[in-house]
Amino acid sequence: MNNREFHKIRDNVLARLESELPPHLTYHDVKHTMEVVENVEFLAELNSLNNKDTILIKIAALYHDSGFIISKDNHEENSCRLATKDLEQLQFPQDVIEFVCEMILATKIPQDANNISQQIIADADLFYLGTDKYNHYAKKLFNELKHFKPEITQLEWLKIQIEFMEQHRFYTQYGQTELAPVKMNHLKRLKVTRDSL
Repeated sequence: MNNREFHKIRDNVLARLESELPPHLTYHDVKHTMEVVENVEFLAELNSLNNKDTILIKIAALYHDSGFIISKDNHEENSCRLATKDLEQLQFPQDVIEFVCEMILATKIPQDANNISQQIIADADLFYLGTDKYNHYAKKLFNELKHFKPEITQLEWLKIQIEFMEQHRFYTQYGQTELAPVKMNHLKRLKVTRDSL
């Protein structure tokens, strides 16, 4: 697997996401997938991963939300099915396909990442929680949720976010030292907002 082969997979997956993801997915869209791939590259370099492992995590990142094409429910499992089908056609070894699927499943909430590759993709997927882009992405996620649950109130949303952020943890060293403190500031602010409603 080299960079040229990865670019071919990337172009095919992104084109499919662009044409087949429902338009009401304002958070789980193509832009999110591309940002997760970029976050993977950043974290893989910080962790001195080799090129082969980095490419495999990037492939998992490309597919990790592709299951939304099929259904919102169990989308990680559906993502794994789509990845398996494509990678089998490209004659990937079965153990490599399983490795990619395990990384995809590590992004399922609540996250459970058991090795550095899974930890990188888990942190890459929720990277925004520890950045100044949190409000932007939280709003996109709220708008997406309103499509499925139009009656949701701002207070209900705050409670969901607070519980989610309290249960979430970053795995990588960068996540723990750089992203987690920023996330905690967001969490404190959310609690203040909740208490004022």
